Amino acid sequence: MKFFHLKGNTALRNDIILEDTTLRDGEQTPGVAFSVEEKLAIFRALIDAGVRWIEPGIPAMGGDEVRALQLMLDEAPDDVTLIGWNRGVREDVQRSIDLGFSAVHIGLPTSSVHLKNSVRKDRAWLMSTAKDMVKFAKDQGKFVSISAEDIGRTDIEFLQEYAVAVAEAGADRLRLSDTIGILSPQQYRDRVAAVASVTDIDLQAHCHNDFGLGTANVLAALEGGARYFHVTVNGIGERAGMADFAQVVMALRQWHNVDLGIKTEKLTEVARTVSDACRFPTSPWQPVVGTNVFAHESGIHTTGMLRDTSTFEPYSPELVGGERQLLVGKHSGRGVVAHVLEQHELNPENFDLDRILEEARSFAVTHGRALEPGEVVDMGKQFVRAEAL
Repeated sequence: MKFFHLKGNTALRNDIILEDTTLRDGEQTPGVAFSVEEKLAIFRALIDAGVRWIEPGIPAMGGDEVRALQLMLDEAPDDVTLIGWNRGVREDVQRSIDLGFSAVHIGLPTSSVHLKNSVRKDRAWLMSTAKDMVKFAKDQGKFVSISAEDIGRTDIEFLQEYAVAVAEAGADRLRLSDTIGILSPQQYRDRVAAVASVTDIDLQAHCHNDFGLGTANVLAALEGGARYFHVTVNGIGERAGMADFAQVVMALRQWHNVDLGIKTEKLTEVARTVSDACRFPTSPWQPVVGTNVFAHESGIHTTGMLRDTSTFEPYSPELVGGERQLLVGKHSGRGVVAHVLEQHELNPENFDLDRILEEARSFAVTHGRALEPGEVVDMGKQFVRAEAL
């Protein structure tokens, strides 16, 4: 079967759906294992933040995983869809259905590399299995999502043929997985658009971050015609992780005016819930939710911020549940020292700001950190001008 390769346009659909996979792909982060209580805490935080599609885990794992999944299924509001992840095996899919999932995902590879080295099958097996799995789940009245894994190394013509086949079998959605994160945004967009040109099946972006392009690739996929996309909180996941929840939400909001129904003021809180469960602190410079995102130390920056906060911030910290900090450290200027004193109801004119700044810079170098506001005040009291005494 031969198809033309078409490029997508930059107009995004008006029915885009975010699906979070922190509890499935995210938990596959090496060294991370959530307890039942931690999975439930993350689950509740996601729902509280407005997430309405969640991939909560893998039923075939059994044990505590199934216990957590059952609790989430019992607790999920009516407007929240939980989708169970499965291998391309009937027993896996049936187990998800028996647990009570109304939506199931079937993971299958499409690249020759994965067919040969992962499942040790050929394309004929893949086509037959995919259609059989879709029919099996659809016959039981379920929403069916199915993968094309490793699309970065899948021939585009075969990817199109596969997409047409699973759509004709009745699949509701095709997940286009850049499994090892090797595609550039343009390459990913072109593949999404090529599939969209031959079938109307809803497409989902699933982008790994091996080259730091996970978020960019999700945005490119949406430009190419995808409707759904995967994210994880803090970008956690296998190897270098996945597209980041907060980053994609804010990029779509700020650049494309897309409202996903997410309460952005909850983003930082959700990030902390997940980092606590991972036992890995969120990087201070993690975009959107890191503690340094709204922290300013440079003299030029703090001067600008004191006049107009938009000078060095693309959006306010309140929008994402963050907190602005004007720090006194090695790179600070007199203006921020004066500001700290004023915040403590002290008149900066009564202090030798140059001496305070000199001392503060020395402290920052010696201790390897910025000063706390109280430390600035205490330091300032050592350099009161004589005429102020």
